[in-house]
Amino acid sequence: MTALEIADFIGIICFALSGFLIAVHYKLDILGVFISAFLTALGGGMTRDVLASKTPYVFTDTMPVILVIATVIIALIFKLHKSDDLESKTAFIISDAVGLVSFAITGALVAIENEFNFLGVLILAFITAVGGGTIRDILINRVPSILVSEFYATVAIIVGLITYALHIFNLQSLPALIAVFVFGVALRLLAYYQQWHLPTLSK
Repeated sequence: MTALEIADFIGIICFALSGFLIAVHYKLDILGVFISAFLTALGGGMTRDVLASKTPYVFTDTMPVILVIATVIIALIFKLHKSDDLESKTAFIISDAVGLVSFAITGALVAIENEFNFLGVLILAFITAVGGGTIRDILINRVPSILVSEFYATVAIIVGLITYALHIFNLQSLPALIAVFVFGVALRLLAYYQQWHLPTLSK
């Protein structure tokens, strides 16, 4: 299994859980729960593949679908939906952070494989990481996390930048990508708990 596949599978599982918890928080029915999980887990990757002129691999490989369904079923079995306070739910915070960073890495790797330039790598890392969640939020009439959340999309850009730098300096390897993953998750969690925000424009 390649580093790209590992990061993609981790991202799918974590974002499926994130989508599940968001759906439960907004009291969607069971179909809505599965749609939210699928959009969050697969939306960014499908957009990434289309931009890279590839057939979305969710259409040719059954593993992503199996992972999403299994994640939702396991979440139901362990009753992760019972808490009402989504924002303080550790499962949501961690799964969202891990999914964000994993997908930022996969987006950057796909862009590098397709010989995209610096801007292309950053854009694909960004879209892969936040695309599914943004589609989900728009569908349920929620302000997308990238517009309001603490240092959220910025983490995806930073991770994409570091991954591209590793490629440029011929340092890209599984241990190096694991280090980037750990750094990205730690940065996102630190930003969340310290409530870091980018500057806003004020009158």
